[in-house]
Amino acid sequence: MSNLKISCVIVDDEPMALNLVESYVEKTPFLDLKRKCSSAIEAMEFIKNNPVDLLFLDIQMPDLSGIEFSKMLPKETRVIFTTAFDHYALEGFKVEAIDYLLKPFDYAEFLTSANKANTWFELLKGKREPIVSEEKEFLFVKSEYKQLRVKLADVLYFEGLKDYIKIWLKDNPKAILTLMSLKSLEQELPETQFMRVHRSFIISLKNIDVIERSQIIINDQRITVSEQYKPKFLEYINNNSLH
Repeated sequence: MSNLKISCVIVDDEPMALNLVESYVEKTPFLDLKRKCSSAIEAMEFIKNNPVDLLFLDIQMPDLSGIEFSKMLPKETRVIFTTAFDHYALEGFKVEAIDYLLKPFDYAEFLTSANKANTWFELLKGKREPIVSEEKEFLFVKSEYKQLRVKLADVLYFEGLKDYIKIWLKDNPKAILTLMSLKSLEQELPETQFMRVHRSFIISLKNIDVIERSQIIINDQRITVSEQYKPKFLEYINNNSLH
């Protein structure tokens, strides 16, 4: 039995529809409701600071339609559309919705769609989650249909590339490419050895060669420390500098 919990938000401008879907979510063990929103604008504000896996999203809403809103979502957030109008189905699938529920729908129909989402996230979890040893000495990553054992001591830096990561290693001119996000990787790496310094880079602290203004040089690669991550990096430098 999987312990996977899918965080979700319900978005619908009709209170009765919101409450109905909420009751369905509460019956479904693998769904974790984070918020009910009566508009796409409200949902957008919530998701900015509270990333979620899945939206149950009405299409026809004032100000911003569900279709328009879905095009603005992070790639990690998936959608199940809920609507009373079947002519939106094609548009829904164009934006890669997991499913499309036509109102009025019962719990059996809802559960079928929710199970599709559960299967999708289970597959994604299997592709993206690294297996890290308790000692944090190595991790296994899936690359080209193989599980590769990567010693953390050999890692120079991780480079994010949309849904993929390049892992750059010592004495290896070719990066390992694996399907996962920097955010999920960052949570698994030991903070004493690695630090996020840019939205696209996590570096090995012990493999820094030179720090030049706002740039780090590792193995001749220049990596800029962005403003968002600069305070933490400067604190690390300060704590490890001779005064």
